[in-house]
Amino acid sequence: MSMTFSGQVALVTGAANGIGRATAQAFAAEGLKVVVSDVDAAGGEGTVQLIRDAGGDATFIRCNVTVDAEVKALVEGTVAAYGRLDYAFNNAGIEIEKGKLAEGSEAEFDAIMGVNVKGVWLCMKYQIPQMLAQGSAGAIVNTASVAGLGAAPKMSIYAASKHAVIGLTKSAAVEYAKKKIRVNAVCPAVIDTDMFRRAYEADPKKGEFAAAMHPVGRIGKVEEIAGAVLYLCSDAAGFTTGHSLAVDGGATAI
Repeated sequence: MSMTFSGQVALVTGAANGIGRATAQAFAAEGLKVVVSDVDAAGGEGTVQLIRDAGGDATFIRCNVTVDAEVKALVEGTVAAYGRLDYAFNNAGIEIEKGKLAEGSEAEFDAIMGVNVKGVWLCMKYQIPQMLAQGSAGAIVNTASVAGLGAAPKMSIYAASKHAVIGLTKSAAVEYAKKKIRVNAVCPAVIDTDMFRRAYEADPKKGEFAAAMHPVGRIGKVEEIAGAVLYLCSDAAGFTTGHSLAVDGGATAI
């Protein structure tokens, strides 16, 4: 089996930086046309420029994944730009917690669940009918987390949201398996992103702890998550659906 792609179209949300940007670049490097989406227009356009500078084909469409009409317009815009949608990486997500469960606020709960869960649900709600209408195989990968595979102290709402993403992923995978649409999730541990730097820049010791929590002795690279996403979208993973792939340096093996 090959991971070769040709003449196909990928949509990446949360693609203004970090894992989303790296994955959009990886899709483009494989010859796919890429729709880059984010609420951060400057970052999203920056991703598009990086892809174009490398000889790839990309378009930016701004979208707040918590708004039904905007997600619908995103999928419609993808088809208007490139004629179809073959792969989707629903990566947009946030984490804003800093305390234990009883210290959280309703505003935090609504914000995290809105982006991380409703956003993934809305994206699949509009991506799947488009893939079905094309009558060809499609693949969707959702960003969950190792926090969706177990406990995440002081990040209980975030953990709940990522458990929910895995539930949506598995349910959609079963519902559309016979329609040749595969749905999987990628579950990163701590990855070197802006989100990581915000969490640990004030206390270098926390960064050292983050590295030590992985048996490999370091945090992950965005390119390593991008590689996992491309694998799950490729024909090499043709018999894989409903799976939550931990890319975690061995963290969940402990």
